[in-house]
Amino acid sequence: MKDAVIILCGGGPAPGMNSVSMSVAKTFLSKGYRVIGLHGGYSGLFSKNARTEDLDFFKADRYFNRGGSYLEMSRFKPTDKDFEENFNLDLFKDNNIKLLVTIGGDDTASTANRISKFLAAKNYPIANIHCPKTIDNDLPLPSNTPTFGYNSAKNEGAHLARTIYEDARTSGNWLIISAMGRTCGSLALGIGEATHCPMTIIPEMFNKTQMTLEKIIRLSISAILKRKIMGVNYGTIVAAEGLFHNEEVAKEAAEAGIHFTYDEHGHPELGKISKAVLFNDLLEKEFKKIGLKVKSRPVEIGYDVRCQDPVAYDLTYCTELAMGVYQLFSEGKTGCMVYVDAYGNVSPLYLADLQDPKTGKIPPRVVDINSGTAQNYYRYIAHYLTPADYEAAKEYVDNPELYDFTKILEW
Repeated sequence: MKDAVIILCGGGPAPGMNSVSMSVAKTFLSKGYRVIGLHGGYSGLFSKNARTEDLDFFKADRYFNRGGSYLEMSRFKPTDKDFEENFNLDLFKDNNIKLLVTIGGDDTASTANRISKFLAAKNYPIANIHCPKTIDNDLPLPSNTPTFGYNSAKNEGAHLARTIYEDARTSGNWLIISAMGRTCGSLALGIGEATHCPMTIIPEMFNKTQMTLEKIIRLSISAILKRKIMGVNYGTIVAAEGLFHNEEVAKEAAEAGIHFTYDEHGHPELGKISKAVLFNDLLEKEFKKIGLKVKSRPVEIGYDVRCQDPVAYDLTYCTELAMGVYQLFSEGKTGCMVYVDAYGNVSPLYLADLQDPKTGKIPPRVVDINSGTAQNYYRYIAHYLTPADYEAAKEYVDNPELYDFTKILEW
């Protein structure tokens, strides 16, 4: 029986899923391996009825440059009981599988880390190599290297935001955009910078002060007031969805009349509502309260950037990651994430070294708010009130100092 490699995709989709999985298939097929695709993410590893299919050259060649994921994905997270009672070792034994390739983001990487430790503890001779995926760009890769999918999602997000900005200019409105990113503001900031958005609000901005809904709203109004002083009565505001996953902000939103459904733990289920609609509703209430005449409309940038065809950057990057998987495997590496630097050099990042020692999870990477990328955007592109604008701003509000950008953030 041929030696085999099995591939699974976990979490949510990102541009380049097929580029990695099918490039892995092509690479290993060329070396004489059998390549098996596993549907259903990790759920297939903890089920006696795993859905698998062989990936041949023709299938890999047809799908490697397409969006979405040919291998059905899942957010399934195995419990400790699943590991002890349901791990499908027969799937590996019966198919002579020598390598498990996992493709996914922080949750998938954390589970891959658990599987690596489990296999090692049981002395199962199966290597495990992980490929870092997420449009959020929140896996801790060295030298600010992006996760695959991020650049394609940013490209499409910027394309949408450019069109939205033109709508704002044409109609004389403000368009309130929410961009994906649970814990990291990379996608929102990338879209905001690329489109010269006058205000981008991300969780990392609140590095010197507590994040509150009131401050988020005041930052938005700061940009609107500055533009009014400039004679510009339109614009866009990009807000990272992670702002509204903050417990304090969610609590304030509920107190302001936003109606949430709640999970069994009493936490608001923010994933079920549009963050853009939520934010726009709150802004409109504040406009009315302070007598500011502004028309605003909500726009969500989320699921529409996850399954698009990957741009050339990700097509190349994902191909290099796939070849990197074979290189690391041939060198006997396991329990690691494949890392490809800007020169195409491959090296392993061991999951055990990246994990939080207490939780075992891979901590997310967040935007370095003190980096040149972030600071230069806020210095030169973003619009907001400063003390020099107070007198002019009094035409629109009684207390312009409340909307002073640096005072709000205590920068």
